[in-house]
Amino acid sequence: MKRTVVIVEDEPLARKTLRDMLAGADWLEIIGEAADGLAAVELINEEKPDLVFLDINLPELSGLDVLKRLTHEPAVIFTTAHDRHAIAAFELAALDYLLKPFGRARLQQALDRARESFERKDARPAVADARAALGATAGAPLDRILIRDGGRIVPVAVREIERIEADGDYAAVRARGKTLLVSLPLGDFEARLDAAHFVRVHRSHIVNLDFVEAIEPVDNSQLLVRMKDGTKITASRTASKRLRDWAV
Repeated sequence: MKRTVVIVEDEPLARKTLRDMLAGADWLEIIGEAADGLAAVELINEEKPDLVFLDINLPELSGLDVLKRLTHEPAVIFTTAHDRHAIAAFELAALDYLLKPFGRARLQQALDRARESFERKDARPAVADARAALGATAGAPLDRILIRDGGRIVPVAVREIERIEADGDYAAVRARGKTLLVSLPLGDFEARLDAAHFVRVHRSHIVNLDFVEAIEPVDNSQLLVRMKDGTKITASRTASKRLRDWAV
């Protein structure tokens, strides 16, 4: 059984490239393309494809706004040049997330995942759930994030994150005994993490209090945060004062 596909991408060359790359998948049939968000909503609701390759950055409506207006419920694979949108993609239960530029091997991974999901009949996220998620994500703490690890995309539950450290233009997320780099500013993480568990103890460090072994004085103005894995972080004076104020 062939599955129908719609490509939503505003760049003609990118549309052609994806169309050419999909030509080898004989179980797929491309039934339409859209170059902006408004056209995408009309096309998807009318043609009712099984699968949509959806760029997030579109004219007229963003890819996320497209989801708000859909009445049909396709499976979605996001495509974007911006890593920070991975958070939104995973919160909305996207089938996969392709970071441009991606090659045939990475696309094939997404297609394999899509085919397996169709066979399990669990590929379609509920549009109503997506709308609810979009309404909640603006201020709600993150529950999970999507991190690229080599050629894979790894979902990480926020409760598993031990600490996050600024690393140049990236944030180094320490979780499950590994350090994974995310192209997302530390401030963006801070704004979306649960303040009851995560504390920014330094300009370059956020820690999960659940993974803190102890907090000890360095001098009269600063504290040392000792993590359970042995990492030691000297808190800034401002953060040290805040931590002292919290102590009972």
